[in-house]
Amino acid sequence: MNTRIIVSLLAVLIPLHTLSQSWKEIAVKDSTSQRTLHGTLLIPETRGKIPVALIIAGSGPTDRNGNSAAMKSDYLKMLAEGLAANGIASLRYDKRSIGQSTVAVKSEETMVFEDFINDAGSWIVQLKKDNRFSKVIVLGHSEGSLLGMIASREFNADGYVSLAGAGRPIDQVLREQLAANKNNPEELIKNANEILDTLKLGRRPKLINLYLLALFRPSIQPFLISWMKYDPALEIKKLTLPLMIVQGTTDIQASMVDAELLHRAVPKARYLVVEGMNHVFRDAPIDRSENIKAYMDATRPLSATLVPSLVEFIREVK
Repeated sequence: MNTRIIVSLLAVLIPLHTLSQSWKEIAVKDSTSQRTLHGTLLIPETRGKIPVALIIAGSGPTDRNGNSAAMKSDYLKMLAEGLAANGIASLRYDKRSIGQSTVAVKSEETMVFEDFINDAGSWIVQLKKDNRFSKVIVLGHSEGSLLGMIASREFNADGYVSLAGAGRPIDQVLREQLAANKNNPEELIKNANEILDTLKLGRRPKLINLYLLALFRPSIQPFLISWMKYDPALEIKKLTLPLMIVQGTTDIQASMVDAELLHRAVPKARYLVVEGMNHVFRDAPIDRSENIKAYMDATRPLSATLVPSLVEFIREVK
């Protein structure tokens, strides 16, 4: 059965009977001897058990709200509030060493991808033990998509959603992104590909162009090496729980190729393609400069069909 759903911006929206739902916001934390993670729990003011979504942010210094020092977007905060307005709780958090979350070991060189999988898993365990919640659905965005799909399997989430997730190992995605930026000279791209070749073999590159240091700095290399071991299209096949794949057609970071690879790996998954939606869930043109403007505008609403579609899926998860 073909489960692909293509949603245009003019589509009739799914009725949401709790659109004016109020909620309360609670600061939460999860601590071990290694780190303390800080998050925000939004709980609709309603009776009885309700679903809860664990929202996992993407790569880089992106905090629980979807912001960084260079970007004020609030797209994850707005996503959480959209769910809360429809009777679904959520927990979003700063990943280790980002925002308020801290680690006991100060060097980022000690961190590997598996640390972040286990962090997400720890939140899943907490939420599953909480008697206020009927089920735990993981929503992983971008890098958080791969983290979420592995954590969902290993820590027994009830459902999983990939939001603009890669369908290929991260080295392949980085090659494509670097080549797509027309401002990157040929020599820079050549050096980046050589670095990625070396990291893929589990080794440290020696020659790094100055302009690539932020991306391939020595302290982040162990994390990149550990990340490259995972192929999302293979990992998503291991899931037996209800799952959904969401992709926007004007996303300049995760492409339709990635979404198709994920869906091909699990044809039974609900597959939502949102026409005109970019990487931060806003309506935006494919033109790179105009698209990026949507990253910087926290007042711009989310694509109109995203939250209703997620709400429908979450409500249907048994």
